[in-house]
Amino acid sequence: MDAAELGAFLASRRARIRPAEVGLPTGPRRRVPGLRRDEVAVLAGASVEYYTELEQGRGAHPSASVLAALARALRLSDDERDHLFHLAGRAAPATGAAAHVQPSMLALLDHLEGTPARVTTDLHVTLAQNRLGAALLGDPGPGSGPAASSVHRWFTDPASRALYPAEDHPRHSRDLVADLRAAVARRGRDPEARDLVDRLRVRSAEFTALWDSGDVAVRRSLRKRIVHPTLGVLELDCQRLVSEDGRQRLLFFTAPAGSPAAGQLDLLAVVGRQDLTGPPRR
Repeated sequence: MDAAELGAFLASRRARIRPAEVGLPTGPRRRVPGLRRDEVAVLAGASVEYYTELEQGRGAHPSASVLAALARALRLSDDERDHLFHLAGRAAPATGAAAHVQPSMLALLDHLEGTPARVTTDLHVTLAQNRLGAALLGDPGPGSGPAASSVHRWFTDPASRALYPAEDHPRHSRDLVADLRAAVARRGRDPEARDLVDRLRVRSAEFTALWDSGDVAVRRSLRKRIVHPTLGVLELDCQRLVSEDGRQRLLFFTAPAGSPAAGQLDLLAVVGRQDLTGPPRR
C-alpha cells in the first residue's frame, strides 16, 4: 500500500468535484472549489476522522468495500477506480463488477431528485437509488452474492414478489427471464451471469421452464403496477436509460399528467418511507 500516493490521489479527485454535481448546495462561505473532506466521508458512508486519516496517509489498509464506496462518492472512472485499488494494495475489481456505479449514471441519478429512480446492472443488481426510489421500491436487497440480483430473489423468495399485484406475477416472470437471456448472451462467457442462471435452474422449476422456452426480449419502457404499503397500487411508466457498455441501467418511474398515479407520486415525496398506518414515531 502506498499511503502517501493514495492520500494525494483522493485529495486530487475530491478537489475536482463541484458540490452541485453530487446534489450539495454551494454556499457563499465555501472556501474550497471542490468537496470538503466531511462531504466525501458522508457520501461514502465513512467517518470524517477515518477519511481524513486516509488523505493524510495515516489510515489503515482500507477494505475493498470502502474503496468501492469512495470510488462512487468521488465519481471515479473505471481506470481511476482501478488505480485507487492498486494504490491501496488491493486487486482491482473484475471487469463489469457490480460494485462500481458508472459516474455518468450517478450524475443522472443526482438530477432526478423529484423522480423515483435507481441504477441497476443488466443482471438486476441494484447499485444505487435516490430517496424517492427507496420510498417507492423499498430495500434493494443484499449487496453481494446471488441474492443481490432481484431476478434470483424473484424466483427463490416469494416475499420479494409483494411489490407487485399477484395477477401481474406471470408477466413479470416472463419479462425477467427474457431480459436476462439477452444480458447473458451479451456477456458471453461471463462467470457471474452463467452462475446466476445455473443457480436459478436448480432452485426454480418456473425459471427453468421459462428459460427453456428460449424467449428473449430486452426490457425498455413498460407500464408497471407497484404496491406501496401506504399509498396502495401505483400504475407507473418505467423508463430505462442504458450505459454505453450495456451493463448498467438507470430506471426511473413517471406517471401521466392528471392521472391518479401522478397524485400518488406527489404524495410519495411527502410521505417518503413513513408507514402512516402504524403508531407515530417519537
